[in-house]
Amino acid sequence: MESIFYERVQALRSLMRENGWDIVILTGSDPHASEYPAGRWKQVQWLSGFTGEAGDIVVTADHAGLWTDTRYFIQAIRQLEGSTIQLHKMRVPQQVPIPEWIASLGMDEPVIAVDGLCQSVSAIRELKAAVPSAVITPVPDLLSALWTDRPSYPVSPIITLGEDLVGESRESKLGRLRKWLVLNGADAILLTSLDQIAWLLNVRGWDVEYNPVVISYLLVTLDEVQWFVRKDPFADLDSETAASFDELSADGVSVRDYDEAEFALSSLMENGVDRIYVDPSCLNVSMMGAIEGPEVLEAVSPVALWKAVKNKVEIDGMREAHLEDGLAMEEFLYWLEQNAGSVNEWEASQYLQSLRARIPGYKGDSFECISAYGPSAALPHYSTPHEGSPVLERRGLYLCDSGGQYLFGTTDITRTVPLGPCTPLEREDYTLVLKGHIDLSMAVFPVGTCGPHLDILAREPLWKYKRNYGHGTGHGVGFFLNDHEGPHDLRQNLNPVPFQPGFIVSNEPGIYREGMHGIRHENILLCRSLGDNEFGSWLCFEPLTLCHFDTSCLELDLLTDEERHWLNDYNQRVYDTLSPRLPAAVSAWLREKTRPV
Repeated sequence: MESIFYERVQALRSLMRENGWDIVILTGSDPHASEYPAGRWKQVQWLSGFTGEAGDIVVTADHAGLWTDTRYFIQAIRQLEGSTIQLHKMRVPQQVPIPEWIASLGMDEPVIAVDGLCQSVSAIRELKAAVPSAVITPVPDLLSALWTDRPSYPVSPIITLGEDLVGESRESKLGRLRKWLVLNGADAILLTSLDQIAWLLNVRGWDVEYNPVVISYLLVTLDEVQWFVRKDPFADLDSETAASFDELSADGVSVRDYDEAEFALSSLMENGVDRIYVDPSCLNVSMMGAIEGPEVLEAVSPVALWKAVKNKVEIDGMREAHLEDGLAMEEFLYWLEQNAGSVNEWEASQYLQSLRARIPGYKGDSFECISAYGPSAALPHYSTPHEGSPVLERRGLYLCDSGGQYLFGTTDITRTVPLGPCTPLEREDYTLVLKGHIDLSMAVFPVGTCGPHLDILAREPLWKYKRNYGHGTGHGVGFFLNDHEGPHDLRQNLNPVPFQPGFIVSNEPGIYREGMHGIRHENILLCRSLGDNEFGSWLCFEPLTLCHFDTSCLELDLLTDEERHWLNDYNQRVYDTLSPRLPAAVSAWLREKTRPV
């Protein structure tokens, strides 16, 4: 049956014919290369119905395809039904990325239209390299002619964070950046990544759901800072935003309208800028085209790495966030055991949110809670239905992936919980995934080790049984910022960024069986120094997350003595740390849950 999304694809094809476009490419990102865009830029979702966070669409006269990775295959097949959009699988051995696929069409000088605001410079270069004859046409807000009820630009209150919360003033951070410019022989840098801007200016907002960022650009020169933000400083502002603008102005940050950014880039030389740095991986082609006059230098923004290395104040805040979050999680798991059989997935997620909302400093969830029972959990990024979600029965496995945003830190935790009797396969999968989690947690490794070197530790127990998972093992976590951040990660893809003390990363191996169950065990880890010897300098991980792992459905003979020792020590630490602050009934329950195995 044809759907509204089929009609939208057909409408896009009509627009293509009117403008002489052979191909249209739409991304799931925004003008700032954000992983999670605000509603205005959810173009892929509007055109296709696909709600996954990672997906790009290509439309030709006779084909429409969605390119996404292994996390979303099951979801995409279901959501694309009736749209005539075909799934193109990525992160699999036979993958064909978009540039290569277009090249395989053999078209002579194809006219390819892209949304110039939502395509990065790097992506366009990859496309041009694969299809040299292509005429690439950037069209800002390409879908606006069809998307008549398109959401407007988001506007939310802005707050500033003091040095007591973040450990470093914006003056100090800007000084670091200006020193970097001098050392690299440049006069200016344009920052476009939203979390980098938020970190550098010590500001937070809520322009993107779950991510405390502000839609903006930041131009830093040796003697000036211009923040282009969709907030009119001359209009009536909420008191927090007005105070924040005053504070920023007092610190030498000029607050300008978002739409003035392109004009500012076209007049750089008039303001003494002869050389400007940009990061082509997160700069959109429309903004790149606006830069006139100065020499453009390209490099990965240094702010990404500075932001990833947490200082003492940030680490202390993250410890506090995970302590408070752990108390909420244990009360939730106690409640879950008492109420299984009479509540559904959505009700469980709402109860957990209510527990976090009681914590002083809570500012919202850090992502949409994945509350998934049984077969639902086989979708790694399952979206829990608000109505008609499955009841949590007293058997099998329930997976809950959730987190909170607090003024003093960001949390992300997954627990897979046996709600009653489990099948032998569920028990075996549960244990193998936990083995991988534990083996990575116990890692000791030399300075210079990168994410791909460590990723195998979490997969090896599964590989021995010819099992695997299609997503990465871990991602960086921001400090009261985006739950996903780089530049480091834990995955099989080559990433040359070496781990260093102060990095915070998730540890979340899993396994997913369509129609049966999904399992994921996740803690947040802090990378710490372990000292030096004649063989070099050494690093290790410390779990920040405080919430027990359920041992009731383990196949203990699959665990080594060392793994059992780690598990018992971790669960004991959780009990010792949390029990004094838990209600008596929950504390007694946790004592039983954390007894050694």
